[in-house]
Amino acid sequence: MTAETTSSATAEPQAGSDLLARRYATLGRHSPLFYDTPLELVSGHGVWLTDAQGRTYLDGYNNVPHVGHANPVVADAVSAQLRTINLHTRYLNSRVVEYAEALLATFETGLERVFFVNSGSEANELALRLARQHTGHTGVLVTDFNYHGNTITLAEMTTGLTTREPLGAHVRALHIPDVIGAADERELLEQALTGVDAAIASLQETGHGVSAFLFDPLFSTEGLLHTPAGYIEGVTARVRAAGGLVIADEVQSGFGRIGTSMWGHQMFELTPDLVTMGKPMANGHPVGAVVTTEELLDEFGRHNMYFNTFAGSPVSSAAGMAVLQVMEEEDLMARARELGEHIGGRLHGIAEGDPHVRAGRGRGLFFGLEFIAPDGERRTAADLTKALVEDLRERGVLISRIGPHDNVLKMRPPLVFTREHADLLLEQLEAALHALPR
Repeated sequence: MTAETTSSATAEPQAGSDLLARRYATLGRHSPLFYDTPLELVSGHGVWLTDAQGRTYLDGYNNVPHVGHANPVVADAVSAQLRTINLHTRYLNSRVVEYAEALLATFETGLERVFFVNSGSEANELALRLARQHTGHTGVLVTDFNYHGNTITLAEMTTGLTTREPLGAHVRALHIPDVIGAADERELLEQALTGVDAAIASLQETGHGVSAFLFDPLFSTEGLLHTPAGYIEGVTARVRAAGGLVIADEVQSGFGRIGTSMWGHQMFELTPDLVTMGKPMANGHPVGAVVTTEELLDEFGRHNMYFNTFAGSPVSSAAGMAVLQVMEEEDLMARARELGEHIGGRLHGIAEGDPHVRAGRGRGLFFGLEFIAPDGERRTAADLTKALVEDLRERGVLISRIGPHDNVLKMRPPLVFTREHADLLLEQLEAALHALPR
């Protein structure tokens, strides 16, 4: 289990509250919760959350409310559509088509068809199904600390959290190179691409072939890695030469979060064959999507009677359209870019001045700090990041942590964050850092 889902499932219910006990009695003790003492939240507005005791917290973590908690434009759109009609998607409805047109308009030429689904997990599952049918192969390349969803197919290729399913025989995990701390970027690139060649050869030799490369463009679960120039392009060229497709999982990095482009894969010289997305699409309303080419959609449709009862329903489409509307009216992608530059500078200064910190990480409004313990070990730095996450909660700021060693702080706030909010988060972070034992 990663720090993303660090659980208080073993915590005992607090005196005066029976909600945790009731949760255990219904959802069980293995449904993960944040924090040593679980946090009961009752309302949210913009970038602020309020707990059951009336205390407010700055939300520096949740990308689900992409344009802010309880955004009135989204809430009004959903309410109005619910009062009108919400029905099976096998009927014609202009709201659904208008949203599909608006969503596709955010993509580059060639990505011109969309399947609506209910979640990011379902989107990745469908994308892998399309890739397998198109290529006739079963082999999949993933990263060596990934998470893309909760279906059985995805569990068999998950390397970034605990699952009982072993890594599938048809799966090869690539070690993703990170330029931070690398002595020679060119040598790092060559070594990493040699590893890709070996993984592809292994899939071919064992009869699986290559159906797809599935990756998160920000490598967020992996700890917000910064790959050497040409790495992603080199991987995708090799995958396509082997007959496989490229799937960009944009649940984390999409919708303007990186600031420099609408989609994370646009950081690279790459147009994927399939793009998947989920929770931020409709501000937390359960909808996801697979965007792909006309050829791949038509090929799949000729051989499969595929439909989804509620995915991309009129209500989901109203929520999604409202998110795009708010993003455009408030120019949130430009804000993410400007804030990302400001935050990046502050993180660099923190990293230079604190022996606990190895590097600032991330882009736009997805950023973090990588920690290293006094003994030089990243793995033991997990104690530092856990202490900071808990301390910041007490200071009224919510963040998380990620990476294979749980040693990277994870900050991914709603896009309606302002410079004032960013400075407050960073000030509290610096105060928590100064409070660490020296």
